[in-house]
Amino acid sequence: MASRPELKVDDEVGFIKIFNQLEAKKNADTVRIFDRGDWLSAHGDDAVLIARVQYKTTSVLKTLGRNPGLPSVTMTLTAYKNFLREAIFRLGKRVEVLQSSGRNNWSIIKQASPGNLQDIDEDLGGHLDAAPIILAVKASSKGSERTVGVCFADASVRELGVTEFADNDIYSNFESLLIQLGVKECLIQIDSNKKDPELHKLLVIADNCGCAVSERPSGDFGNRDIEQDLSRLLRDERAASCLSQTDLKLAMSSAAALIKYLGAMSDPSNFGQYQLYQHDLNQYMKLDSSALKALNLMPGPKDGSKTMNLYGLLNHCKTPLGPRLLAQWLKQPLMSLDEINKRQHLVESFVNDTELRQTLQEEHLRSIPDLYRLAKKFQRKKANLEDVVRAYQVAIRIPNFIGTFEGVMDEAYKDVLDTEYTRKLQTFSDSLVKLQEMVETTVDLEALDNHEFVIKSEFDDGLRIVRKKIDRLKYDMEKEHQRVSDDLNQEKDKKLFLENHRVHGWCFRLTRNEAGAIRGKKQYQECSTQKNGVFFTSSTMTQMRRDFDQLSENYNRTQTGLVTEVVNVASSYCPVLEKLAGVLAHLDVIVSFAHVSVHAPAAYVRPKIHPRGTGSTVLKEARHPCMEMQDDVSFITNDVSLVRGDSEFLIITGPNMGGKSTYIRQIGVIALMAQIGCFVPCSEAELTLFDCILARVGASDSQLKGVSTFMAEMLETANILKTATRESLVIIDELGRGTSTYDGFGLAWAISEHIIREIGAFALFATHFHELTALVDTYPQVENLHVVAHIGESDTPKPGEEGSIRPNRSEVTLLYKVVPGISDQSFGIHVAELVRFPTKVVNMAKRKADELEDFSGKHSTSDSDGAYVNASKEEVEAGSKMLKELLLQWKAQVETENLDKVAQIERMKMLVKGNEALLANPFFKSVKAL
Repeated sequence: MASRPELKVDDEVGFIKIFNQLEAKKNADTVRIFDRGDWLSAHGDDAVLIARVQYKTTSVLKTLGRNPGLPSVTMTLTAYKNFLREAIFRLGKRVEVLQSSGRNNWSIIKQASPGNLQDIDEDLGGHLDAAPIILAVKASSKGSERTVGVCFADASVRELGVTEFADNDIYSNFESLLIQLGVKECLIQIDSNKKDPELHKLLVIADNCGCAVSERPSGDFGNRDIEQDLSRLLRDERAASCLSQTDLKLAMSSAAALIKYLGAMSDPSNFGQYQLYQHDLNQYMKLDSSALKALNLMPGPKDGSKTMNLYGLLNHCKTPLGPRLLAQWLKQPLMSLDEINKRQHLVESFVNDTELRQTLQEEHLRSIPDLYRLAKKFQRKKANLEDVVRAYQVAIRIPNFIGTFEGVMDEAYKDVLDTEYTRKLQTFSDSLVKLQEMVETTVDLEALDNHEFVIKSEFDDGLRIVRKKIDRLKYDMEKEHQRVSDDLNQEKDKKLFLENHRVHGWCFRLTRNEAGAIRGKKQYQECSTQKNGVFFTSSTMTQMRRDFDQLSENYNRTQTGLVTEVVNVASSYCPVLEKLAGVLAHLDVIVSFAHVSVHAPAAYVRPKIHPRGTGSTVLKEARHPCMEMQDDVSFITNDVSLVRGDSEFLIITGPNMGGKSTYIRQIGVIALMAQIGCFVPCSEAELTLFDCILARVGASDSQLKGVSTFMAEMLETANILKTATRESLVIIDELGRGTSTYDGFGLAWAISEHIIREIGAFALFATHFHELTALVDTYPQVENLHVVAHIGESDTPKPGEEGSIRPNRSEVTLLYKVVPGISDQSFGIHVAELVRFPTKVVNMAKRKADELEDFSGKHSTSDSDGAYVNASKEEVEAGSKMLKELLLQWKAQVETENLDKVAQIERMKMLVKGNEALLANPFFKSVKAL
């Protein structure tokens, strides 16, 4: 890590006073950073946060002033950029950057939040996994009816989406929308009295979905001027009047808040650039936040490898555009059968044509830059000649894509590839011909080899004169290069190089091995030593470098007007670049799906999708796509059958760690993969279209938010009962564990019965309430499945038990196979043994379990070695008789010989030891153990 800048503040007392005044007006979740030119600083609580997040230690903190002083930290530009990514993407913070405009007079020059990255786009370097969607919401409730209106935007592509819809009392449609859009930040009206339960519900849902929440004044949601504002922002002014005259009053109020928050009206470059569209919530499958976590759709903080989540598994995209579209598709599974089939047909074409897939991935796609970001730079008037050249380089590569597609000979796929890609790319290529011609006419493309972006000298008389001087100077530099090579006896361009260093300008470089050649020679001055060698110069080269810098400055000054003109012309191609970006992103994701389908441990297959509301879901040899990718895992495949009237509701019982959770989750993952158009990990697959996937999985404690395990369970289940339809897929894992056994079972039974009778959704219920399997006696659409475990006997000691004899110890082998029928055991104690519980704890657990649940009808206990002993009724009677006879014999001998206490014990041991029949009796063993 580079050393931190030294903390230097001219007027510490004055700065601390100004800082405290600024701090009084700052929001709690905002981090404030002070730009001091070559370095940056932060102070107070912000400094402590940066020290912990960026530097992982508070020892970097320095103190300004005294009693008590102001904790402060400094950052290099690199450290600042790293912290920005952590603060915004991981911590969901807002960031303000302040700059001095005079003595202790600081003003905000940049503001950023998870959904508004425009000011810091350059600082982030464009490294975004998903589009920064920001959404404003306003809701109204009348009795039991609730209406929600939202407006959302991805500021990087200048689009506004609006929608208004009815919702239930837990706002499940709003939750689905947040997930569909992948919202990063949510604007909600301030609840000043903290008494509005509806606002509180919206806030909690946004928080559960991982959105940063910004509470805005109610005045921001006024829609008085919205029609006027939209008519200035939109490309098509008529769109504003059409929408605002409909019933989208709430959505328009949300649009007003969002436009104000983004400051869209204060930037004239936005006028006439935005598009407005109406979002249809029902065109995509709905997902709740529990399903998002249960199916491991997106990367989590504890994921050890990228394949532990579906996004990481499917992301073999080669452009910066692809991953963002993939993240969007995963949260927006399609409901249109035609669209699904179209995507699947495209994937199939790349699966079957290996050469086409590999050529696109390895040669063409990897050369495409972030076109959305490039277009945005042009739109915001921040582009330069380098950006024009990037757009040109994309334009000249498009014919390579077209040529590759034209080489496809298979008629089964040629039409769909032509429609989706070839014709569209040809249109874009034709549109970019003029841009291509302009760049080739005006830009010096040969200078690109030296990473110089300049206008051709022959384009202007003034440039031509300066260029001649530069060329003459470069000739003289080469002569000096040769002279130094001869003087040092170092081979030119092999050991001695002439380079344009980014700090030192034109100078010489010697390889590290030859660095000693200039030691002790005063005619050479060393500049710096780096990994690739020693940089040095001579007095002649120093003067030439000054002359070169002066001439370059003159050239740039002379070409400034021409560069501005070229950039302005290139800016007019932004709409084409944005549309091209959409097509190339689509291609990147489809090719990535094909790559994953082919390279999985066992190839994926194209699923057959039935029209909505018809057909069954039948999967042969289904696998969990993420689980099968783990090292040293040989995945056990299982069949799945969800058939109307026959197996709509599956109850899965079986051992802990036996694979129940994996089984039910993999069905959800496969259904989602099918509806985003991907192939699925099965040998055969047919699925019905699901309108939503709802999940209740795992004990998600939220004690910090005041929500217990059981309360979290009930909230998630309430969402299922209020949202699910006959066309939904419901996944429930271990419902009712957070309360007493009787209450838990009662709830599980009632909830299951409600889903079966009232909703009729396809459902998968993994449970340890074995009594639940009795539902099959009442409802023919219920089917019982269980995970197989093999129970055998073993005399082999486990690790740590060497030397002990463990006859007839039960050993459980988990087979991870799901078959019809019921399992009446959970083998929880076996899991305790697997994780090395102390032997005494395991034995006591077995004893107490046997007392409560006597399945075998035997008297059971464990001996002193921990062995589990069983005795039948006959053995108990025989053992009792022999023990009674032995005690009578011992009593007679004690009385006859008048033995003391020590002798009595020894005599008892002797009698027991000599009675082999008694020692062999299982009942006597159990008494002896007690």
